[in-house]
Amino acid sequence: MEKMKMESVDMTEKNIEKIESLFPNCITEALDENGKLKKAINFETLKQMLSKEIIDGDEAYEFTWVGKKAAIVEANKPIRKTLRPCIEESVNWNNTENIYIEGDNLDALKLLQESYLGKVDMIYIDPPYNTGSNLIYRNNFYQSEDEYSKNIGIIDEHDNKLFINTRSNGRFHSDWCSMIYSRLLLARNLLSLNGMIALTIDDSEIENITAIMNEIFGEENHLATIVVKNNPSGRSTVTGAAISHEYVLFYGKNNTVKLGRLPRSEKQISRYKESDNIGRYEWVNFRKHGGYKEDAPKMYYPIFIKKDCTSFRIPKLSWNTTIKEYDILEKINTDEFISYPIDENGRCRRWKWSLERALLNPSEMKVKLDKSNTPAIYIKSRMKEEGMLPLTVWDETKYSSTEYGTNYLKDLMGKKYFDYPKSIYAVMDCIRLANINDSGIILDFFSGSATTAHAVFNLNIIDRKKRKFIMVQLPEKCDENSETYNDGYKNICEVGKERIRRAGKTLKDTMKTDKNNFDTGFRVFKVDSTNMNNIFYNPSEYSQHILSSLESNIKSDRSDLDLLFGCLLEWGLPLSLPYNSEEIEGYTVHNYNNGDLIACFDEDIPDSVIKHIAKKQPLRAIFRDGSFASSPAKINVGEIFKSLAPDTRVKVI
Repeated sequence: MEKMKMESVDMTEKNIEKIESLFPNCITEALDENGKLKKAINFETLKQMLSKEIIDGDEAYEFTWVGKKAAIVEANKPIRKTLRPCIEESVNWNNTENIYIEGDNLDALKLLQESYLGKVDMIYIDPPYNTGSNLIYRNNFYQSEDEYSKNIGIIDEHDNKLFINTRSNGRFHSDWCSMIYSRLLLARNLLSLNGMIALTIDDSEIENITAIMNEIFGEENHLATIVVKNNPSGRSTVTGAAISHEYVLFYGKNNTVKLGRLPRSEKQISRYKESDNIGRYEWVNFRKHGGYKEDAPKMYYPIFIKKDCTSFRIPKLSWNTTIKEYDILEKINTDEFISYPIDENGRCRRWKWSLERALLNPSEMKVKLDKSNTPAIYIKSRMKEEGMLPLTVWDETKYSSTEYGTNYLKDLMGKKYFDYPKSIYAVMDCIRLANINDSGIILDFFSGSATTAHAVFNLNIIDRKKRKFIMVQLPEKCDENSETYNDGYKNICEVGKERIRRAGKTLKDTMKTDKNNFDTGFRVFKVDSTNMNNIFYNPSEYSQHILSSLESNIKSDRSDLDLLFGCLLEWGLPLSLPYNSEEIEGYTVHNYNNGDLIACFDEDIPDSVIKHIAKKQPLRAIFRDGSFASSPAKINVGEIFKSLAPDTRVKVI
């Protein structure tokens, strides 16, 4: 029930509404005096709409919105956060190469910049649609903290904040554009040179996201926009048509990236009824249906066919440069007739092959009666083993979010915990199109129910590859009155992680062999504040009560593992490599990826342990600043490494 406003009508708003009804192209968005978004008039455009002459002013082809510059600043701004490992929620921690990260994806993308720069082979994301009711990630630069707090929908224990972009605030596009823009800027850095991104979206933001993707990834790198019929029965709406589709936008990192192919269905394979020593094929008419003589004159040439349809031959020909046609250099026999690529309407078409190719491949051609019972040349159309190029419309039942999203997940989990998750087959086919190598990395930083992780498992089972995933999801709290919450899943991440666990176990149970070669594990990390204490104080701030906090620059609740993986992020090492630890004279020594990095975070480490580490000649060695009893002891460590491992880079935290 709406509340009475108890105030007079805002005539400015009314006037803007009137102008919008007449000139919708003159409506834009702006910030009011309190930093809130509001509808506004683009007066330059309005003046031009009311003038018969060109109004003076600079023009530029650009796409902008309120907050775009702030989104760029936010993307480039450093953060004092880290990823903390969570072994107890992981599966097969020591051996898996898959990663699951809980936390705001903007923070996660920043933290991954060093370790995964140029290493991700594909990004698949299904960001929240700006439909007026979805939860949207929010950054703190949109408005003041006081104003911001009024719109907060969720605050987690790490002060990660969300808001609901409701219809009452006009479903502003600027907030949504800023949210996705900053994240895509960071995500592009992670793509490899041959990398590809696939992004799903619906009608509410398709124009804006296309403009953003063109700007960030380059319009020339747009590979395809595919329409997916994900809701065959249609989504009910108050006005307009029932929405039954969404879009997938594909972009490459550069213009050398090409879309892959999809496997053929049994129905498509059944077309190729014949086979020879090369492979399966079907006979198709040699005349090209979509081309004309004027498009390619040299592909319009005569073929002599025997009237009894037993054989054909290509006569000797000479290209006439004057009339741009072939001259026939031999006579036709009485038992032959000339065949040209001419259609039923008398239009001169063209053959599918050049004259040179036809002369080289007579065994791939033969005479057959066409649909009108007329002798015609047919050629072998071979089934490409690598599959077929994707259609721009995917309307098969397997792409339904209801059948192969909601119900598929419900069968796995036992109950319906998500509304309309993506069809696993739609995600699988998107990944197939990325041409990922056998051990490529797929990143999804809007993981949701973890359909992408499940899809990676499925594909690895099918083609015996070893793709890896990195999932990122904000731990949005579940409604406390929901069945999901009552069943023990307090946030979305808990549902997603459980799905991955069950999917991995179910798939492994179906395998008869090679179970040990199939990675169904994942390492869980959680975005958290930095491992380091803030030890920088102004002279006036020093007092007796803070002296105890100055004893260590590392937070008291942080473990060796927290410190180790924090160092990996800074040093740019992947989070998925194997590691082990050993006790040396009572001191714990961590060895990451067989010497890529060796660390010891204990206090007062003796020279004997330092020498043991140095003799392993690691690429990198890390200690705590408090690992040494004195400055001379720290200097001595440097001398030990200079003597035993001169190429090792040594750092302290």
